[in-house]
Amino acid sequence: MSASPVVSVVIPVADEAENVESVADEVRAALGPATPFEILFVDDGSADATPQLIAALAAADRRVRLVRHARRCGKSQAVRTGVLHARGTWIGTMDGDGQNDPTDLVAMLAAARSAAGVPPLVAGIRTRRRDPWARRVATRVANRLRRVVLGDGCPDTGCGMKLFRREDFLRLPCFEGMHRFLPALFASYGVPLVNHPVAHRARRAGRSKYTNWHRALVGITDMLGVMWLRRRTKAPVLVWTEADRDA
Repeated sequence: MSASPVVSVVIPVADEAENVESVADEVRAALGPATPFEILFVDDGSADATPQLIAALAAADRRVRLVRHARRCGKSQAVRTGVLHARGTWIGTMDGDGQNDPTDLVAMLAAARSAAGVPPLVAGIRTRRRDPWARRVATRVANRLRRVVLGDGCPDTGCGMKLFRREDFLRLPCFEGMHRFLPALFASYGVPLVNHPVAHRARRAGRSKYTNWHRALVGITDMLGVMWLRRRTKAPVLVWTEADRDA
């Protein structure tokens, strides 16, 4: 690489052969003029040609990397695997189905760097959802319940677009479903939240891996677990100065 990446874009994928090439092209076009970056696809046990297509992308561009799970472990573990293998100071996460616009990561990085004090978690907020109405309703209900119970200050934790410091993420406990509770978990470790509006698009191809009922039932159980974790977490809060901030 000509320069060490500042941002590692972590993209968990499972059976997204129809989308990975266009997603990689968009990330390169968005971040290329803005900052040194790498794209880290984490293949979560795909049964289609997803890993082969990513491997071809990686062979043609060293900024693209592939990490594979031998079996499906879920989105949260895929994100953690990507962060563990990332070389950037900042981690940007997005989905591999083409619904996220990677140009938003440039603005999110600027928001993170301009924030005073402790570097924040920047959470993407989908201002205009392009999902079926049933999913939008289910998500709205789940978000409202979570905000009341956890008080995390985030109206859309289900959005796949997040930006945070690698070292802050690696302090968090890992469990399947944690990616839906990052604002609450980061807050337990003294990391502030910045909500940032992002675009949202209809899925280009393929099909979602989740149903509304699956999300709802698992989400309630996970929320109870997060409540217990927050009560038991006594993490030190570090004092930051501008000299500590990544350039």
